[in-house]
Amino acid sequence: MNSFLIRVFLFSFYVLEECQGKSHPKPSCGYPPSQWCRTLEIAVECGVQKQCMELLATRPDPSMPPVEVTVYYESLCPGCRSFLTEQLFPTWTMLRDIMRVHLVPYGNTKELPELNSFSCQHGQPECQANIIEACILNVTNHGAFPVIHCMVSSSDVITAAPSCLQLYAPSVEWGTIESCVKGDLGHILMHENGVKTRSLSPAHTHVPWVTFNGVYTDDLEDKAMSTLFNLVCKLYEGIKPPVCTGALKKLNRSFC
Repeated sequence: MNSFLIRVFLFSFYVLEECQGKSHPKPSCGYPPSQWCRTLEIAVECGVQKQCMELLATRPDPSMPPVEVTVYYESLCPGCRSFLTEQLFPTWTMLRDIMRVHLVPYGNTKELPELNSFSCQHGQPECQANIIEACILNVTNHGAFPVIHCMVSSSDVITAAPSCLQLYAPSVEWGTIESCVKGDLGHILMHENGVKTRSLSPAHTHVPWVTFNGVYTDDLEDKAMSTLFNLVCKLYEGIKPPVCTGALKKLNRSFC
């Protein structure tokens, strides 16, 4: 099995069954596929140490900085959900060693200090979903993106949240997220996301609004919307990983 297939099999949730056909996790494996190669202990427990060693042998030079991709978005914006599911997540699945994803759920939300609340473009459900995702990002850290991808891929983002958390971040109790959402922390996190969004230069005019290493240009965003995979490969300044030979499906430009 070549290095490209090993990388895709290990980290793509879309081809999980094919991956497991090569190496079934042991019954005691309590980790989602995205974490199988995090440590040697986890790899041994899940029965994939051979595949993980082969994967590590093809990883880029860790001394080279990854491409920083920051997405300012809204949880219920159709264009945002399409970008996250059709471009960002597949690209991250294959290029996670050379890119770092930062998600900022806020977008065109307006903060209402006098009411101690927020007003969202797609109504109150979006405000709730934004806060849920902000809390998940705060609590789960490196494990947040698969959870949020699971949510935005679902027909009902809010209803899917508990099961997505249990599936991709099983060590985090849903009660922890609920406490964050209903308490002061959730409001603080949303305020901070608002500060980040309002501080953008140039100021955002739509979402998703995507920056690369902190920089936004129309050209970069056009490329991100169509062939993000190729763009990340091009922007990475180290030795390109073997997977940087493919291309992903074009996504029509769609903003909120």
